Amino acid sequence: MAKKSSIEKNALRRRLTKKFAGRRTRLKAIARDKGKPMEERFAAVLKLAELPRNSSATRIRNRCEITGRARAYYRKLRVCRNMLRELASQGLIPGMVKSSW
Repeated sequence: MAKKSSIEKNALRRRLTKKFAGRRTRLKAIARDKGKPMEERFAAVLKLAELPRNSSATRIRNRCEITGRARAYYRKLRVCRNMLRELASQGLIPGMVKSSW
């Protein structure tokens, strides 16, 4: 089980990303637009820098929904390898069975 603080920190990042997504995309579009004057583009970059760092989508860490584990994460099922094996053994994942030969 991951530390509670790490899980909560990641949840905060998800909320901030959702909250500032529109503003961040508008500012990025202005900053990238070569047709706009240099002063306007620079002002957009400065406003972008004023936004919270944790509102950037790249700071979100994929974590297991059950344990909070950050490594060996399966995106499709949103769980780590340990939980994947356990859930498959219990028959809770449709179409997946434990192999035996």
